[in-house]
Amino acid sequence: MLRAVIFDFNGIIVDDEPIHFKLFQRVLGEESIVLTEQDYYARYLGFDDRGAFMAGFREHSRPLSAEKLRELIERKAVYYQEAIRNHVTVFPGVKNLVADLAQTLPLAVASGALRHEIETILKTLGLLDHFRAIVAAEDVTQGKPDPEIYLKALAALNTRGGTGKPINAADCVVIEDSKEGIRGARRAGMKCLAVTNSHPAELLGEATAVVKSLEDVELNFLRNMCP
Repeated sequence: MLRAVIFDFNGIIVDDEPIHFKLFQRVLGEESIVLTEQDYYARYLGFDDRGAFMAGFREHSRPLSAEKLRELIERKAVYYQEAIRNHVTVFPGVKNLVADLAQTLPLAVASGALRHEIETILKTLGLLDHFRAIVAAEDVTQGKPDPEIYLKALAALNTRGGTGKPINAADCVVIEDSKEGIRGARRAGMKCLAVTNSHPAELLGEATAVVKSLEDVELNFLRNMCP
């Protein structure tokens, strides 16, 4: 039975994956590492900032200290705030779906984005108060496809109460756009709805269900995923 919904953020709520690609490309380029759009969408999409920078340096046989990694993440965060200062694009159907679901279900965000980025944008969109829990990059030690972020989101929903008996993983639907996110959700024991915002449907076959847009989704659709 459906008892909670967990949303990814980038590529599901906000249409900012092209921005993230440009910023990873910019920061890595400043370190003399080339990142192509094809490589980003094929191999980097779904990584948090930490995982993406580690992969970029590893693929080019470059050492990366913990201090340097922190500096890269902070540099990209500054660029991101500049990029979204005047414009944030939300995917069609998101605002209505979140508002409708929040009337009957606890909602969480589980994202490799930084917490202040998530909270700033959700507040701008008028959606922040609809989410009972947010688990961000700072809250986990392993990025997707590790299930840690989804399990922590579930634990946060249960800790904050108001749901009666504890919610089980099998009673959660995760909404994702990346292959890594889908794998992580499934490893956590949760159902996963994939949206073709970043990949074509044929690459999202590990998901429980696939849709073209969240405009096509309503509460009963999600309930049918958790019979």
